[in-house]
Amino acid sequence: MELWQEMLRQSVDSGKDLVERFGFDKEISEKLNSLFHTRINPYYLSLIRTPGDPIWLQCIPDARELEEDGLPEDPLAEDSHSPVPSIVHRYPDRVLFLTTSQCSMYCRFCTRKRKVGDSSKINMKYIQDGIDYIAANPQIRDVILSGGDPLMLTDFLLERVLKGLRAIPHVEIIRLGTKMPCVLPQRITPKLCRMIKKYHPIYVNTHFNHPWECTLEAKRACEMLADAGVPVGNQAVLMKGVNDDAAVMLELVRKLLTMRVRPYYLYQADITKGTNYFRTPVSKGLEIMDALRGHTSGLAIPAYVIDAPGGGGKIPILPQYVIGRAGHQIILRNYKNEIFTYPDVEEKSEATSSPVEQQFMRKRKNGKNHPEPEKVEVEL
Repeated sequence: MELWQEMLRQSVDSGKDLVERFGFDKEISEKLNSLFHTRINPYYLSLIRTPGDPIWLQCIPDARELEEDGLPEDPLAEDSHSPVPSIVHRYPDRVLFLTTSQCSMYCRFCTRKRKVGDSSKINMKYIQDGIDYIAANPQIRDVILSGGDPLMLTDFLLERVLKGLRAIPHVEIIRLGTKMPCVLPQRITPKLCRMIKKYHPIYVNTHFNHPWECTLEAKRACEMLADAGVPVGNQAVLMKGVNDDAAVMLELVRKLLTMRVRPYYLYQADITKGTNYFRTPVSKGLEIMDALRGHTSGLAIPAYVIDAPGGGGKIPILPQYVIGRAGHQIILRNYKNEIFTYPDVEEKSEATSSPVEQQFMRKRKNGKNHPEPEKVEVEL
């Protein structure tokens, strides 16, 4: 048994643990655990500094989860975009491939609480159905392994999935959506990285929400992936009491870059049943994005997005930098709220264009942005 598997065995993993270790009321703990399972491995538990801190909020159940908040269980309409049990197909060229129901730590803000932790809903027995679906749909070029956490699979089982996907000619990109580098970095081993390296291009999107999660162990795990040629991106969720503060977010994105992790998305919290107490106003997210832009490297700035309810996809939300226009002048503001103007350019109509420009514009209308290249023979 590997270290990470042994650590999982030592997790806080039941309502009884909540009563004995955290003083929960027995009835409340049973209700919470039946609604959404509790699991906190010893590593992540060790990051808690005081009750109610940003780490505590993410992993310790809260009685507010039991409140009737009127929010949907499936806010992103994933189930209605699921042609087979293991696949969510919301975008034309990419799919979400649910490989396991299990996580090493169950986040209390999870958008898939209705399924995660329930092996009757996400199961390895559906893996072949997923591979068959992807193989039968040649428009799919990008596959995101998720769940649960795909790195809860053993190296052997994960390799079977990767190998099956790599046998499909039209699958170009494979992504692993995993929280392991953050919540159980011991899972990232030299053996795992050697295996992943065989199936490139593979990308990892992980999930750090607070600077305290950027430990030496987490840094080692992310660097191991990067050294294996895996680009690592981060998808954070904006949450009340966790990271809804510009200084905290600035510290997080800067630390991520030192760990060779590129901040990718900052999500507005989904409107998932039982998670309403985590939500912040969109204005708070815009305030944070405004505080990042210009005050740190563009490399450190994620895209702030709302995953539209009902399956509408990710919609970027930006602070307003274009104030207006005066004639051909665009009026802009910068991060210091200084005002600038930029002379805009109008495209010429075909009637006033030169013959060369007219030819280019006609080709663009026909779907060709560039002239056909000449053939060049290269002597090898």
